[in-house]
Amino acid sequence: MMKIEFAPLNVPLRRRLQTAAVVQWVFSFLVLAQCCLAMFILLSLSRWWILAALYAGWLYLDRDTPSCGGRRSHWVRSWTVWKYFSDYFPITLIKTVDLDPKHNYLFGFHPHGVLVAGGFGNFCTEASGFSALFPGLMPYLLMLPFWFRVPFFRDYIMCGDTRVCRLELKGVAGAGLHPTPPLQLMCYHPFPGLVSSEKASASYILSRPGGGHVAVVAVGGAPESLDARPGALTLQVLNRKGFIKMALKHGAHLVPVFSFGENELFDQMENPVGSLLRRLQERLQKVMGVALPLFHARGVFQYSFGLLPYRKPIHTVVGRPIAVTQTPSPSAEDIETLHKLYLEGLTQLFEENKAIYGIPQNKHLQFI
Repeated sequence: MMKIEFAPLNVPLRRRLQTAAVVQWVFSFLVLAQCCLAMFILLSLSRWWILAALYAGWLYLDRDTPSCGGRRSHWVRSWTVWKYFSDYFPITLIKTVDLDPKHNYLFGFHPHGVLVAGGFGNFCTEASGFSALFPGLMPYLLMLPFWFRVPFFRDYIMCGDTRVCRLELKGVAGAGLHPTPPLQLMCYHPFPGLVSSEKASASYILSRPGGGHVAVVAVGGAPESLDARPGALTLQVLNRKGFIKMALKHGAHLVPVFSFGENELFDQMENPVGSLLRRLQERLQKVMGVALPLFHARGVFQYSFGLLPYRKPIHTVVGRPIAVTQTPSPSAEDIETLHKLYLEGLTQLFEENKAIYGIPQNKHLQFI
């Protein structure tokens, strides 16, 4: 029998609040969308069906909102709950060089991890001090469009911020939840800074005049989450070139970002390539657009099992920018050349910092 290690009764209130902040975050990622969909179906079948019909009409009228921008709330990004969330791990954002706010940037975030905790904490909130570290820049974390199609949930993750657009970009993978358009409602949600990973969304951000906009892309996307486990250094990036083409088309400077500790937050069931479980996961990912990693870590009142991440530090290091000259119609050679430069920059970033964050010298990134 598995021995259960219970949390002590005298846990400080501060740590309890940190755990509560992470519980609501995990719940929002894993369960809330299903609850919203069920609520819409039940509403449609009840005597209050007229409300569901009105909402469906609103969805139709609002269908193009993702491609025409939305509202952003610095107040939401600065909520105290995000500070507790960040301190749980804790999450730290590290700047290597200053970034000129006269340019737009495309941040390539690695590794994807299971739920992209570092990407969310650093770029969707002010808990780690993004605005202070990079004055004049506004980050937007891209997530899979799938979640922007779920009734009510789409409004929950959109309202109160963002600039989203619609248009599928297969080369630019989504982040985390593997999640869409911003709803022009002045409500406030717990996912500030999230936008759809569709092509037009990224284009909208990177084409903003005057600079100062940052599209953050978890390059490995949903497939990479299936390999997210402690010690993993395998990145799915060799065939990911859509974000490179996007940067060239808009002249957005490329910035490699590596989040040390991202893969240490959860354990995952063994699913080697070719196994029955892996084939099933890959099939579901192709059909649904979202990956379903079977992960586990700790619980709320005990440390032996559950779906909460381990309390492991995350250090997200933002690398040096790679200057990009705008090329409206980039050739295959242009894309390949910039992609090679990006991989070199990412490798250099990792190698220069790995010893600082406890990775042995004989460990290196593996690109697939």
